[in-house]
Amino acid sequence: MAAVAVGTETRPGSRAVARYVRSSAFKAREVLDLVRGKSYAEAREILTFSERRISDTIAKCLDSAVANAEHNDDLDGDELFVSACYADEGPTLKRWRPRARGRATRIRKRTCHITVEVARYSDEELAAIDARMALKGSGRRSSAAEARRRRVAASRERDAARADELEQDGDDIEMFEEELDDEALAEDVEDAAGEVETDVEDAAEEVETDEDEKES
Repeated sequence: MAAVAVGTETRPGSRAVARYVRSSAFKAREVLDLVRGKSYAEAREILTFSERRISDTIAKCLDSAVANAEHNDDLDGDELFVSACYADEGPTLKRWRPRARGRATRIRKRTCHITVEVARYSDEELAAIDARMALKGSGRRSSAAEARRRRVAASRERDAARADELEQDGDDIEMFEEELDDEALAEDVEDAAGEVETDVEDAAEEVETDEDEKES
């Protein structure tokens, strides 16, 4: 019996795609090979401590896939694993680098499309995982989804705090500008009063001069 290929559209599970990533597919595949088949908690831990720069992008794609599974398919993030992950070649930007004797060398700035798919463990697999964790003394699976929720909440709190700081800075700047306007207005009034006083003194001196000329 011939094997039937299963396309990505018919494969069970949720997925997320990061397109036009500024990295070569070869570099992405080296990291994807580390997390393929791992649980969400294990994959997230591997990506967190990976020294490859592409790991941050893959981690975001993995979090997006898990979020899609939770919101769209009503699944628990603790029961998910990386069922499939791959990187396809994207467009290559071609540039030139000048070399000696009027020559030029081609520079290829490669891009890729990263796809991460997650699926739920079967009930038998979940029972086996729970049994292994109980033997290790952990008692239950680590809550990777809860950790992700905490990271998202902390990120939102930082963004809100930053927005409040920017708003406060804007208020301080407006107050400072108002103080500057008040000081400038006071200086203008003082200068105008000085000019008026000078004009009065000059006029008084002219009147005295005229009276002295008349008496003489």
